Amino acid sequence: MSDSTPQDTTEPSKADTQAWSDDKRRKFETKSKSEFYDPCQEAAQRSYRCLFRNGGDKNMCGEYFQCVHR
Repeated sequence: MSDSTPQDTTEPSKADTQAWSDDKRRKFETKSKSEFYDPCQEAAQRSYRCLFRNGGDKNMCGEYFQCVHR
């Protein structure tokens, strides 16, 4: 395993690639006023799962961190 390609081979769904999908908008609009909603939480969880799968090797999960710099 000397290549640096991410081990997560699942393609993101269309809802995952949109920054503000209908599902995320609905969750935000129906949350209680005192509840915090982070639309980036799902992406953060995927990046953590990738890090755990690859023993903390950020090079293996680079695609997850590229969206932060855009």
